[in-house]
Amino acid sequence: MRKILSIIASRVVQLFVMVLVLSFVTFVLMKITPGDPIRDLLKVDDVISTTADEEKLKKEYGFDQPILIQYGQWLSGVAQFDLGESIISKRPVLDMIMSRLPATIALSLGGMLVLFLIAIPFGVLGAVYEGRWPDLLSRWVALLGASIPSFWLGLLFIYVFSLKLNVLPVMGKGTFAHFVLPSITLGIAMAPMYIRLLRERLIATLQSPYIEAAKARGISKERILIFHALRGSLIPLVTMFGLSIGSLLGGITVIEILFSWPGMGELIVSSVMQRDYPVIQGYILIVGFMVVITNLLVDLVYLVINPQIKQGKEVG
Repeated sequence: MRKILSIIASRVVQLFVMVLVLSFVTFVLMKITPGDPIRDLLKVDDVISTTADEEKLKKEYGFDQPILIQYGQWLSGVAQFDLGESIISKRPVLDMIMSRLPATIALSLGGMLVLFLIAIPFGVLGAVYEGRWPDLLSRWVALLGASIPSFWLGLLFIYVFSLKLNVLPVMGKGTFAHFVLPSITLGIAMAPMYIRLLRERLIATLQSPYIEAAKARGISKERILIFHALRGSLIPLVTMFGLSIGSLLGGITVIEILFSWPGMGELIVSSVMQRDYPVIQGYILIVGFMVVITNLLVDLVYLVINPQIKQGKEVG
């Protein structure tokens, strides 16, 4: 219990530091990049409004203040769960993000389900039948999956299942059918590295002395594989997942745009194109928060997969 509380306390401190560093760096970078959202907002039929109009809006949004003062005001709002207001839509940023966050989380969970349904069977087959045709099949699946960009795979699925077979909808969100193609595309795009990692780790584990000892005690091959070898081999997969959560959120943006999935990806792309700074800042903050929380959950999963960590023992 003490170990768990120590992990949680450490992650809370990391969360606080991450929020400060990430938000400040992002805030400064957005201010020094070329472009002016106020000028874009006032541009009508390629005619720029007067300088007086620009100054009025800059003062209204606080853009006339020094960067540190602007950042301090924004951070003060964050402490009160206020991420500001969108320059373009005039809606609260937090409401805009929270209205789309469930769709992104749902798609992420669907992609992860497909990922593990592919990676675990093929990784196990490759390790158990090392050097034989199931292993060759496993490696070819991993190679093929790693060679196909996710956007091209999504377009292929749309062409086959939507345009040719007409069995699944092309885009949008409404029914379970709309959920299928984006989830499969996301899961297949992520699966190859997990297949290779599980196969390699499981092969090494099956050759370890404690597995040989389990065989000598007469334990069945199935029980050894599931409760001994596979359990120990899942640790690097959990580690990989914790490290790749940022890539997952980046990749899901492409999938959301491709399938017109109403998640945060579509929101951030339109915000970047319109230079809607408050929305961009809020999005980065929420994503950073999700990454830290996910890594906290990964650390807690370690304690379930390998109880030795609770005693502070080193895991080889």
